[in-house]
This record gives sequence, C-alpha cells and structure tokens, in this order.
Amino acid sequence: MTPRILVSIGGGNGASYLAALQAAGGRGTARYCPAPDLSFDGLLLAGGDDIDPARFGQANQGSRGIDPVRDGAELALLDAFCAAGKPVLAVCRGHQVVNVWLGGGLVQDLPPALAPFHGGGDGDRVHPVRTAEGSLLRRLYGPVFAVNSAHHQGLGGLGRGLSAAAWSEGGVIESVEHARLPLICVQFHPERMTGELARPDTVDGGVIFRAFLDMARRK
Repeated sequence: MTPRILVSIGGGNGASYLAALQAAGGRGTARYCPAPDLSFDGLLLAGGDDIDPARFGQANQGSRGIDPVRDGAELALLDAFCAAGKPVLAVCRGHQVVNVWLGGGLVQDLPPALAPFHGGGDGDRVHPVRTAEGSLLRRLYGPVFAVNSAHHQGLGGLGRGLSAAAWSEGGVIESVEHARLPLICVQFHPERMTGELARPDTVDGGVIFRAFLDMARRK
C-alpha cells in the first residue's frame, strides 16, 4: 500500500515535503488551506509563519506573518483527521498548531540567549536534542542526536493529553506525544534532513517519514 497524505502548506509548493514522502514510500498532495478530505490516509501540517496569538489568548508579542485563514483551516483539519483516528505529522509551525489546538500556548519570541541556536532567518541551525525514555524519537534515534531548526517561537504550556518527548538546550520542547492520538510532532524540519537534502551533521529525517507512513498503513 502506498499511503496518500494530504499536506497543508502556506507559501511555496511544499516540494521538500512531497519529496520526503515519496522517498519514504508515500504519495503527497500539497494544498493551501485544504478542506478536510478523509479519503487521504494521513495529514501533514507543514512549517510556515506564526499562528494568530488570539488563538491561545495572548496579545501579539512578536508573532509575524499571521494568516488567520490558514490557522482556521488547519485547526479544522486536526478536528477531522484526529476524530477519524488518522495519523498526523506536524512539523515546526504544525507542531505549534497541534499544541494550540489542544489548548496549549506558545512562547511568541524565544529569549535572545536561545535565538542563535534556533532562529533560522539565514538558514537552518544545527543543535542536539535529548529524548524522553520510551518516546518514539528515542526508539528511532536514541537518547541524543542532532537536528536542524528554523524558528523563533516555541511551545509554552502543553495542551491536553500532550507530554514532552524531546528537548534542546534551554528546555525548548522539540517533540510532543499524545496519550491517545496518533500524532508525530517535531519542532525541527525532517524534510530538510533526507534525500537530496540530507546533511552530514544531522540524523536522517527520512526515518520520521517512514514511521509516519507505517502508522498510516495501519489505519
């Protein structure tokens, strides 16, 4: 079976996500603000600009590139796919959208001491993460490994049912898992660590895509 994955994107064509899915044995369709379509086997929420802080009860304190239409569309996608028990891979912004969807909050601008490790205005930054015992990332990569980052926001209080599964320096949450829902949520960008975009200073992000597609085959 070749799982069909709906990819929700902002700007751009989602080429790196589609390539990573194809290399891992899946087939993706990338759309801006797609309607929920449960003929797909899974959902991928791609990276992008910031969520409207009104969605988590805050005034704007550094959020930028806000797209309320995309916010609403992706929250509706989560409603539909999670109600159907279909897996979701949430990357960077997507990781943050999941937390907000479940009632959590965000740090709208990481402290200056952390920005050099995460802020990616001039490209990805590479740094180590450590994983929680028993987490998916621990099973896939071990206790400590290197990833990329390109973000200026991070998770604040965790949403309902979520637990932290990986952290980077300063306690930035790099992955969360849900007690019941089939979610893979990562703050980093595995689609830029695999295939033609594989890099020698990080792990292979394709491992995450293969794990996600295995979940889709089981649903």
